[in-house]
Amino acid sequence: MTATSNVVQPAELKKKPISFSNILLGAALNMCEASTLGQPLEVTKTTMAANRNLSFLQSIKHVWSRGGVFGFYQGLIPWAWIEASTKGAVLLFVSAEAEYQFKRAGLNNFGAGIMGGVSGGVAQAYLTMGFCTCMKTVEITRSKAAPVAGVPVPSSWQVFKQIFAKEGIRGINKGVNAVAIRQMTNWGSRFGLSRLVEEAFRKFFSKGPDEKLTAFEKIAASAVGGGLSAWNQPIEVIRVEMQSKTVDANRPKNLTVSKTFKYIYQSNGLKGLYRGVTPRIGLGVWQTVFMVGFGDMARDFIQKLTGETPVGH
Repeated sequence: MTATSNVVQPAELKKKPISFSNILLGAALNMCEASTLGQPLEVTKTTMAANRNLSFLQSIKHVWSRGGVFGFYQGLIPWAWIEASTKGAVLLFVSAEAEYQFKRAGLNNFGAGIMGGVSGGVAQAYLTMGFCTCMKTVEITRSKAAPVAGVPVPSSWQVFKQIFAKEGIRGINKGVNAVAIRQMTNWGSRFGLSRLVEEAFRKFFSKGPDEKLTAFEKIAASAVGGGLSAWNQPIEVIRVEMQSKTVDANRPKNLTVSKTFKYIYQSNGLKGLYRGVTPRIGLGVWQTVFMVGFGDMARDFIQKLTGETPVGH
């Protein structure tokens, strides 16, 4: 008589499916978010990081002097639109594949999720966000005065061509390593912080682990998590300084991340490394409110357009 034993088979690992309607939805929402309050906050943040002697109000006056209302939308077209319409697809494809591979390597769901987000963030930096953030910063910080009397100020595309002709790929990707570090820490910390804040909200509102948070609770939790994730503002200031076109005779040449950190710290101290943190927190809150607030309406629209139901976030 042979003894039979019930062997529990491990669950088969499956990759997260990539929904093209989700990619379309994300691109549309990102572009709308940037085209409303997103870019003005981005321009103010970058101005403060590049001109670390200016206060918040002085930065707003400085931006206004560069074109009035339109000054707050410098770099929106085409750079912010290119970034907004592509970064979501890169993140989804790379993070899904990386998360699957890390699970195969033995990591648990939490660890694999963080590493998937980190991998997606790095891919975003080197594939699409590097040159977009560089050109946005160039547009926000370059002089808008005519180089020679009677000669028109070069357009954004002309400046791009000039930089590419002079410095090649490296020129239009200045600061890309800082962008990669920012994206890595952004996605890694946001993942963990969002979960911690969400758990705290569940306890505060006496909700079980399976109960859904309301739209207001989601927005509040994500806004707190987004605000806390601004701890890495120094790397954002370093990124701006590496890409900036502001005139600074003291700025070292051939800047690296470590050289830039040293220069900013010696020039402006610890406070200088956190310039622009207020509009950055505001930007994080706006992105959250926009994505959560308009997400459901946009999902309904995409479902009617494609016949495919986008997955909720």
